Amino acid sequence: MRRALPLLIGLLAATSCLSPAARADDTLSFPVLVPLTGFLSLEGTSQRNGAVLALKQTPAGVAIASEVVDTGTSPEAAVTALERAAGSGTVGAVAASMLGTQMLAMLPLAQELKLPLVTVSGTASITEQGNPWVFRFFPGDAVTKSAHARYVVEELGKRQPAIIYQTTAYGQSGKAHLDAAFKALGVTPVFEEGVDPAAKDLLPVLTKALAAKPDVLVLHLHSGPTALLLRQAASSGVTLPIVAGSAMHQPSTAALLEPAELKGVCAETAASPISGDTPEVKAFTDAYRTAFGKDPDAFALGQYDGMTMVLEAVKAGARTPDAIRKALSSETFKGLAMTYKSDGKGNMAHSAVIVCYDGTSRVPTLVKRYADPTLAAK
Repeated sequence: MRRALPLLIGLLAATSCLSPAARADDTLSFPVLVPLTGFLSLEGTSQRNGAVLALKQTPAGVAIASEVVDTGTSPEAAVTALERAAGSGTVGAVAASMLGTQMLAMLPLAQELKLPLVTVSGTASITEQGNPWVFRFFPGDAVTKSAHARYVVEELGKRQPAIIYQTTAYGQSGKAHLDAAFKALGVTPVFEEGVDPAAKDLLPVLTKALAAKPDVLVLHLHSGPTALLLRQAASSGVTLPIVAGSAMHQPSTAALLEPAELKGVCAETAASPISGDTPEVKAFTDAYRTAFGKDPDAFALGQYDGMTMVLEAVKAGARTPDAIRKALSSETFKGLAMTYKSDGKGNMAHSAVIVCYDGTSRVPTLVKRYADPTLAAK
């Protein structure tokens, strides 16, 4: 089992220069192609930061080059960015967009170019295409939505959920897995409705959901819509428990709300760095704050772990995209958030956590951890 490279704040220097022992032909490029504008900008910025921080860890004898490109929200922009990145030097692997529609668009090109895509996209279908070049370092919806539903039913004792989800590929994927998870628990939602990420007022859908007399609100929304709905729920005096998707755990989402507006809110996610339960995660959080002046989230930590595993492969001698792909496919890696191992499809992350807010702080408490039983059985 490989372990993460040491996290040293002194490694926060630029990575585009050659190290003293490296030659120009030893340079490997790791483009960071992520959404920095549009409705996924908060999540995409976290993803970028995690990748950038990891790529400061230059293995001896190899120079690491990296360029950050904003893919926006269109699939075409992501494909164009990947085409251009492939033509700039020797590319070892790509830190690829967490937006599901962009990942689905990039996958055929990545397979044609034979380039590993390292992502934290939660959209389940990206690892169901039979493509050996994709590696997801964030638990997919099959894992997180199971945890989401189980917490609602098993821990909160609620059996009449109202589900509000995004109309994007991410939202549709999460909704399908929530439906399956609740069905497995013998629960039928009393209300389900999708909302566009550009919606400026979610009070109408909230009003309809409450009219169905649920005993819990279950959200699967992006960051901005999550904050908007919670703000409108709080101002409307809603006292039902709310269990949200992974966007809620982000410090950047919590920052859009007052602590009191978070009372009774929980969320599923892969990890919560600011709740730091290990010295290593606390060290990562400190280094991230030093580098970017803000708190990290699970998307940043997952992308950090993913690119660190890539660099461990380089450290062990991998110098081609195929060699890096083989390492990601076969190795077990002890990262900061969890231990990663491919399931044969490129799903590397197999556990999820639930965090909750007490209404006095924007820092959540980790209250429950779920492991994927299919992985444990292997």
